[in-house]
Amino acid sequence: MTTASATTATAPNTRGLTAAVVLLAGALCTLVGLTWDVQWHSDVGPDTFFTLPHLFLYAGSAISGFASLAAVLVTTAARRAGKEVDPTLGGVPVGVFGRVFTAPLGYLVAGCGAASFLLYGLWDQWWHGLYGFDAVIDSPPHIGLLLSVAVTLVGTVIVFAAARDQLWGRVGVFTSLAALAAFTTVIALAFASVPARTVIAVHVAMAFLVVLCAFTGAAAVRKGGIGVALGLVVVQALTWVFTPWATRAYANAAGLPIRDYITGVPAMPALLPMCLILVTALVYPLTTIRAKWMPPVAGAVSAAVVAGLQSVQNAIVYDVHVPTLGRLLPTVAVAAAVGLLAGHLGWRFGHMLRLSSTARPEGA
Repeated sequence: MTTASATTATAPNTRGLTAAVVLLAGALCTLVGLTWDVQWHSDVGPDTFFTLPHLFLYAGSAISGFASLAAVLVTTAARRAGKEVDPTLGGVPVGVFGRVFTAPLGYLVAGCGAASFLLYGLWDQWWHGLYGFDAVIDSPPHIGLLLSVAVTLVGTVIVFAAARDQLWGRVGVFTSLAALAAFTTVIALAFASVPARTVIAVHVAMAFLVVLCAFTGAAAVRKGGIGVALGLVVVQALTWVFTPWATRAYANAAGLPIRDYITGVPAMPALLPMCLILVTALVYPLTTIRAKWMPPVAGAVSAAVVAGLQSVQNAIVYDVHVPTLGRLLPTVAVAAAVGLLAGHLGWRFGHMLRLSSTARPEGA
């Protein structure tokens, strides 16, 4: 092989990068709108349908939807022209509507999530029109909206996982999984109403979900767990600064008062575990062991540490007393139990992502 041909063979492949970046940008815009909306409900209170946080939510979903639609149309045109579709550009191609369209798997999943988000948005607008102000984050249309965001983020992960052999693909996997882990804070908040007499359910749910995302990244890409944890730190730092400032600025512009009893701590960013980098770094040696017992055991250790340190983190952030060891042990024990499942599922999901560009295309 000549030097020129060798250089060509090893040159970075940026095909599909633009569509993937636009898709990710839309998902991140939605995440910013979500953190802002949660902070608004916490610091200001009820809101109407047409607010800036809501516009961020819907604009992000629209961006992701258009990026997915464009990718599907381009892939369909290529297939009809008799060209071979590259599965690294969004995932293995899938026939849709009797193979009228050909859609890369990642863009198909992300596009379905974005479309359902807009449909639930119509329900949310009707809800606001019927009841006026929306005082809670867990209203029926909001539940559908949040599930749709999760689907879009899963599709985004698949898109970048298909290009994991490229640097931008690996970085995209870390970023999209970190965004998905950050989004799961809302799911964890759903357990806030569970009485915390023995087990702190929010901390157990948070540990399960972030460990699931970290182990998915670890199985999909080498050192992926550490990459996801680092991405989560970046997301946490940016939203920690942005959401309180944006909430106050928007409230002042709208002439609305800030509640006088708020803590001043960002609601969603403060829930994200700050210890995940340390945990993934300590557990990483276990992930190099090729044994069936490794993912569950490593997941149990990770979840137990995350759940235990979450109470310490809250004590520091909110300036409250650290729970006693006896108070923490039930939470740590339950987190370790669910961590077994998180490690197993995350490892399986990660290996499924590795097949996103190597599985046999439909009809091949």
